[in-house]
Amino acid sequence: MSIEIKKSVKPVEYNDAIQIMEKRLDNILNNKEKELIWFLEHREIFTGGTGFKTSDILDKSIKVIKTSRGGKITCHSPGQLICYLVIDLSKRKKDIRKYIITLENSIIDTLREFKITSYSDRKNIGIWVNHKGKNKKIAAIGVKVRKWVTYHGFSINVNNNLDIFKKIIPCGISNSKLVKLKELTTINYSQFVNQLQKNLIKNLSVSNYF
Repeated sequence: MSIEIKKSVKPVEYNDAIQIMEKRLDNILNNKEKELIWFLEHREIFTGGTGFKTSDILDKSIKVIKTSRGGKITCHSPGQLICYLVIDLSKRKKDIRKYIITLENSIIDTLREFKITSYSDRKNIGIWVNHKGKNKKIAAIGVKVRKWVTYHGFSINVNNNLDIFKKIIPCGISNSKLVKLKELTTINYSQFVNQLQKNLIKNLSVSNYF
């Protein structure tokens, strides 16, 4: 089965997105639907993954939605590109680490094509760049797997308000510095998404995956 590409123009409510992903996951397990790559944005929301700790909340007035993805606490808001993927690893290699590396490489390849050098970090999962002499995080990754079908995915800071991250310890990393694409280069948002889509499809294709 080929991968369906979905691009949402308007912000999608977080809980609605989770329900859509979980339904797609069930349908994939029952051979009723294609795999999915979904590009979207969320309104401002704080989410905590399975490694989330209340001590990661600096502003106690915020509400944090607990979610089943891996990782700790993060924030989504307009201007941040979200990519959710529902992918059947039983068609590929049943290796979660390799899947995450595939996502990392897709982001790194795309940034490179826009003349941005980035790298992954085995200790602090995500994609980082060196900006003004400091290592700063530009993308976060958090996935969940059920019966070898993955869901959730990653986020890339494009033109979102990074100040709201001051209310939390993002991804549980104290003193973590963040950066967004707008601070690094001038890009066309649609072109960036299209190139990221191409790299994901290429790197996730069954023939290339092994």
